[in-house]
Amino acid sequence: MAHHTSARPDPIFVATMLTFVERDRVDAAGEGCYRAYHRDTVSELFDDLKANRASAVLFSIDRCDGTARRAVGELVREFPEVPTVALLSHSDVLPHTLLSLGGTGVRQLVDVRNPKGWEELRRYLLNSHADGLQRRILSQLATDLAGAPPDCRRFFDALFLAPPNVRTVRMLGSRLDVLPSTLMSRFFRARLPAPKQYLATARLVRCARLFENHGFSIGNVANHLEYSSPQSFGRHVRIYMHLTAAEFRERFDGEGMFQHFREQLVLPHLDQLKHLRPLTSAIHATYTRSRRTPRADSDAAGVTRVASAPRSQRPGRAR
Repeated sequence: MAHHTSARPDPIFVATMLTFVERDRVDAAGEGCYRAYHRDTVSELFDDLKANRASAVLFSIDRCDGTARRAVGELVREFPEVPTVALLSHSDVLPHTLLSLGGTGVRQLVDVRNPKGWEELRRYLLNSHADGLQRRILSQLATDLAGAPPDCRRFFDALFLAPPNVRTVRMLGSRLDVLPSTLMSRFFRARLPAPKQYLATARLVRCARLFENHGFSIGNVANHLEYSSPQSFGRHVRIYMHLTAAEFRERFDGEGMFQHFREQLVLPHLDQLKHLRPLTSAIHATYTRSRRTPRADSDAAGVTRVASAPRSQRPGRAR
């Protein structure tokens, strides 16, 4: 029997703008929790977010002069869903400097002058890394699919927990340890939409979530979710939503697109989904069938056939 070990979670990547002393302390405090990309300007922080290299921003109050504060304010407005944290590490910061942060839109200040501040920073980054919409999605699906087999719920969880590079049913099946042909046939026999439609629509939920950050262009979102090109992403949207990419961006946010997913692919099919076992191994079913005693079967014409005995047990012909 194979034993599965839990994989170590991927690190959180944080884009920073810190003093040289703070960089060393941030690196030491983040071991096993996050990995920092140290930058010198807010413009470089923008580049990291647009390229999806970082999921949070950490900047030093000591590096936040008037020009930098205005740029940080623009970053927060452009990427409102990205956690942005101000780091206070020196006791000689002027009160008006702290007050001016309010105008940037930054809502999280971590004081690391006390050792407990580093623990607070780690905890904040870990908690904020788990997307709030993702948690709501998984909670809602658990409610919708209450009573469904565990492997049915596992399939739906994988749609929203798989990395962005999982683009095809083959790739999804590989993560779930099931052949894509098996996965497709089980949905077909249950008279459900194809797994490809579930995966494609779930990816559009992620797209709509990314578009909530106005700093992301259509090309940025296409790159983040590893479409081959913005044109490929546009075709994907037209096929599944009958909209252009720009119209899709205007019409749907992440929450709205998830509700569309539920209304089209979950709620109308609850009866079938609550009996769906898309990942269960067929070994048990084969073993069960092999234990059955021979019995009479009927063919399509209604003629009764009796299962033949093995050749070695058939009576010989009289000579």
